[in-house]
Amino acid sequence: MTTAPVARTTTAPVPTQSTYQNRVADYWNAEENPVNLELGKIDDLYHHHYGVGEADWTVLDEPDPELRRERITGELHRLEHAQAELLASHLGPLTSADRVFDAGCGRGGGSVVANLRYGCHADGVTISAKQADFANEQARKRGIADKVRYHHRNMLDTGFERGGYAASWNNESTMYVELDLLFAEHARLLRRGGRYVVVTGCYNDTYGRASREVSLINAHYICDIHPRSAYFRAMAANRLVPVHVQDLTATTIPYWELRKQADHLVTGVEDSFLSAYRNGSFQYLLIVADRV
Repeated sequence: MTTAPVARTTTAPVPTQSTYQNRVADYWNAEENPVNLELGKIDDLYHHHYGVGEADWTVLDEPDPELRRERITGELHRLEHAQAELLASHLGPLTSADRVFDAGCGRGGGSVVANLRYGCHADGVTISAKQADFANEQARKRGIADKVRYHHRNMLDTGFERGGYAASWNNESTMYVELDLLFAEHARLLRRGGRYVVVTGCYNDTYGRASREVSLINAHYICDIHPRSAYFRAMAANRLVPVHVQDLTATTIPYWELRKQADHLVTGVEDSFLSAYRNGSFQYLLIVADRV
């Protein structure tokens, strides 16, 4: 009988963090939001992002209150998992010998999805020690701790090997950092021809400055949402050349409409997202780039 490897969180020395970075770490160390935890309990895949695709609206017709909650939770999780699979589908082709880097990994769902799809090694990084420990325990339970590891490190300065990764990504975590610093680290970590993928909310430059709704989202998550144009400027400055851009705005609205109906999961930010998407001030983008 074999025993699953013990997953240990590694921490790298990092430059003194700013007051803002410390606040972000404190926020995620304390976070126990049901919309993250209850969905993850379904199959032990804990995602910290939103969903895409058409929702199954029949879940709202369920007459039994408890079963209705259960079905809504399951449907939201399905939509979030579809988003994770969409991102992972753009990382390849990868082999089981390749390494991938999950920047801002949260409780680790994205790295598991990549490992299940490609059999690859994965390193996830989060500024939250609590999240890293949680994710490593999940990897141990799955028996993949020898290939999927999570680290309490700053994604702007990981200490990982230069050119050691075939692919890397951010899934709704870029709004916590300066894009030039972030993309410089991805370019350092990726081998030539490596693939970078980001899914993110960004404010629409054609609308003008950040709208009221975007400002409310920033306040809710203590983040700083970037304009769409900033992504392409920072990528160009850091040897990341976009090869595919997809506007996911229309495909994420059903997720938010359904989440608004989930009394047991609402956080109070749902109307801000829906209004911002509908008035054109906010977009949900997938950007795929090659490291040249």
